Amino acid sequence: MAYTETISNEQINALPVGIFSGEILVVDNAESMRAAYEDLSRSPVLGFDTETRPAFHKGRLNKMALVQLASERKAYLFRINKWPLSADMLALLENADIVKVGASVRDDIKGIQKQTPFEPGEFVDIQTIVGQYGIKDISVRKVSAIVLGVRISKAQRLSNWEAQQLTPAQQLYAATDAWICREIYLRLTRN
Repeated sequence: MAYTETISNEQINALPVGIFSGEILVVDNAESMRAAYEDLSRSPVLGFDTETRPAFHKGRLNKMALVQLASERKAYLFRINKWPLSADMLALLENADIVKVGASVRDDIKGIQKQTPFEPGEFVDIQTIVGQYGIKDISVRKVSAIVLGVRISKAQRLSNWEAQQLTPAQQLYAATDAWICREIYLRLTRN
C-alpha cells in the first residue's frame, strides 16, 4: 500500500480521534507485575513507550517514571518510580521472540537501563522504518494519521508522571501512546 509522504496539522485535525479502548492496568506491586508478565509474554508484538516527569529548569533531569507495554486489548503502565521492573519483566524486554514497537526507542531503552540494566531484545523504532514505506513525517502523531487515519492527543505529554496517582487522562494517554505504535507496525508490516 502507498502512503502519503507528509500530512498537515489541518488534515490531522479533521481525522477522528484514535484512543486505546482496551483495559488499562497500573502496575505498582509484585502481584500486578507477575500478572502483567504472564499476560504480556503471550503476545508476539507489544507497543512500547515510556514517560518521564518533565523538567522545566535547565540542567535538571528526572528519572523515568513510567514504562508502558500494550497488547491488542490490554495496556500495562509500570510505575517504575514506585516499583522496579521484576526479573521476569526484564527477561521479557530481553526476549528476541517478542517484538516491542515504539518511537525513539533507543532513548527509552537508555532511560530504563539507567535504573535497571538489561540487554534489549527485538525492539523496533517506527521512526526508523516508516521511510521504507515512503513516509517522511516521523512523529507518532503524524505517522498515526498517515498510516491509521486517526489523530492522537498529546495533551498529557508534559504532565506529572511521578504523581501519587495517575489521572484517568494520563492513563489513557500513556496506554494510547504505546498501543498506537503497535497498531502502526502491524498495519505497515501486513501489507
